[in-house]
Amino acid sequence: NLSTISEFVLVGLSDASEVRHLLFVLFLIIYLVTMAGNITILVAISTDTRLHKPMYFFLGNLSLLDILCPTITVPKMLEALVLENKVISFTGCMLQLFFLIDIVGTEILFLAVMAYDRYVAICHPLQYLSTVSMKLCARLALGTWLMGFFNSLLHTSLVFTLFFCDSNNIEQYYCDIPPMLALSCLPTYSRELVILTVAGVLGSSAFVVTLISYIYILLTILRMNSAESRHKAFSTCCSHLTVVCLFYGTTICTYVRPSSTYSPNWDRIVSMLYGILTPLLNPIIYSLRNKEVKCALRRVI
Repeated sequence: NLSTISEFVLVGLSDASEVRHLLFVLFLIIYLVTMAGNITILVAISTDTRLHKPMYFFLGNLSLLDILCPTITVPKMLEALVLENKVISFTGCMLQLFFLIDIVGTEILFLAVMAYDRYVAICHPLQYLSTVSMKLCARLALGTWLMGFFNSLLHTSLVFTLFFCDSNNIEQYYCDIPPMLALSCLPTYSRELVILTVAGVLGSSAFVVTLISYIYILLTILRMNSAESRHKAFSTCCSHLTVVCLFYGTTICTYVRPSSTYSPNWDRIVSMLYGILTPLLNPIIYSLRNKEVKCALRRVI
């Protein structure tokens, strides 16, 4: 590490000082609701033996990711809003970026795995139990977590071996790749190329798997004889696709692009969509619309 900077200043929301207390209350409520929803689902899935199935195993992992993702960024943002303490240490910034990229990358892969699981369940229901075993689920989950870890390790090492010698003001409410690259005194072209290539391959591969799975699912739904079954399945798939498109769209928009197009104000809005809004919506879309999960939640409560 050649940096002469020992700390950074998160100035992402400093220009909204006149409404910072209102923002604090708003983001605190969203964060608490997100935590409550995802923790309740995790407890329901882990304690109800009727939910010890592949689909709910993946939902449990998704809820865990949706707990971790906002927890990495929101508490520091709330501290900055209420106490106006915007300073974060160099090590703290590096760890924040590492864990954020790890969780986001892992969730991108998990959405693809969950789409494949639904594809097998809906398009090949008779082969589901033999194809998607709990052993395979454990391997897929371990693989996605490991890929997310090594992807984050690569990105973090590329960013934090840069030379930061001028400003230490990060134009974001957390440490992220685009604003960190913007602070570098060294040329970042080669590092950006690696980041764009790795993020592009990872994100596009997961998106293609997800998209193809849902295309086959929708085609199978359209061939169903019962209009009620078609409507129910189509409604659920559209809800899933909404969250998937929101998450993929915002993350790809953030990370798969050159730093020359970086816009602090636009990035703040986009990052809130996948970092705060998506973890709030996932429990509703993926779990609370499911009868078995709702019954388990009632028993837990």
